[in-house]
Amino acid sequence: MSAEMTEDQKRSILNVLGKNEIMTVATIRPDGYPQATTVTYVNDGLTLYFGTSGHTQKAQNILRCNKVSATIDGDSRNWTRIQGISLGGLAEVVDRGDESVRVYGLMEEKFPQIHDFPLPDMGAAVLIRITPQVISLIDFTKGFLHRELVAVPAP
Repeated sequence: MSAEMTEDQKRSILNVLGKNEIMTVATIRPDGYPQATTVTYVNDGLTLYFGTSGHTQKAQNILRCNKVSATIDGDSRNWTRIQGISLGGLAEVVDRGDESVRVYGLMEEKFPQIHDFPLPDMGAAVLIRITPQVISLIDFTKGFLHRELVAVPAP
């Protein structure tokens, strides 16, 4: 059973989200197998976003079943400094509008190199929002294998 999130836990989770750029998101394929994919992400509070082509397998998986899992962590050779999160949440395609404009601004801020790449076919591009339902905070600075499972309050 997961506990309600404390302000200290929320700060720790936001710290992990803020200092990392890569997320592995797992979706469910049509044959029932999980599919794990590496993506870059931005966050607005605890809500996560990533862009992809609507034609990708992960986008098609999300359209069929919106339950996802994800992990975010940094690389550390010192095991006493490992910090990260894993989460279970719901994913959905963001409609074009104010939210997508705001999120694209967050992407430009976090990834200024985005302007060095050719623009994708924006008609095929989709923005995915992940709303976490439960987060496991991994923080070995508090002891080896230290984890805290917390429920995410509804927005």
